[in-house]
Amino acid sequence: MSHSGFVESRTFNLPVDHIDTDQIIPAQFLTTTEREGLGQFCFHGWRHDENGVEREEHPFQAFNADHHQVLVAGSNFGCGSSREHAPWALLDFGFKAVISCQFADIFHGNSAKNGLLTIVVEQHVIEFLHANPDHPVRIDIRNTTLSVHGYGDFPFPMDPFAAYCLTRGIDQMDFLLENEAEISRYENR
Repeated sequence: MSHSGFVESRTFNLPVDHIDTDQIIPAQFLTTTEREGLGQFCFHGWRHDENGVEREEHPFQAFNADHHQVLVAGSNFGCGSSREHAPWALLDFGFKAVISCQFADIFHGNSAKNGLLTIVVEQHVIEFLHANPDHPVRIDIRNTTLSVHGYGDFPFPMDPFAAYCLTRGIDQMDFLLENEAEISRYENR
């Protein structure tokens, strides 16, 4: 989960609006509460036919998890039913961040709680990135800034507690456990 405060990567474009959580990870793969291994099912219906055979052509053929850690999506990414499996699948597939001009609220919240950065920027930034695939970007979590090489620096909104957790590689439960002694002292007063 640790982002060390920065994500530097090239972008991977998926310029489709209204990608819902069932497209990110289909319901038939929601049989586990484990995060690991869900990446193989990420965008399964786009990458495989109805028999589970990989399609000869699909949007993820050029995807390289070492190279593309930032997904640039269309508007309303993560809409549909609420499932934590969607950010888990994206993370396990290799993405550390998703950039869009709009996220579904529940997906946005689930992502922050599970270590996936969701970066909201203006439409012109998305248009530039979609027009320039495989583009280098740098995300500064502490300063909530997206730097797009050759185009500019763009602030993005982020909950300070989510930023704190992301830069330390912890989730909400880890935060509570780290402060257990202090919480116990407070409760005992």
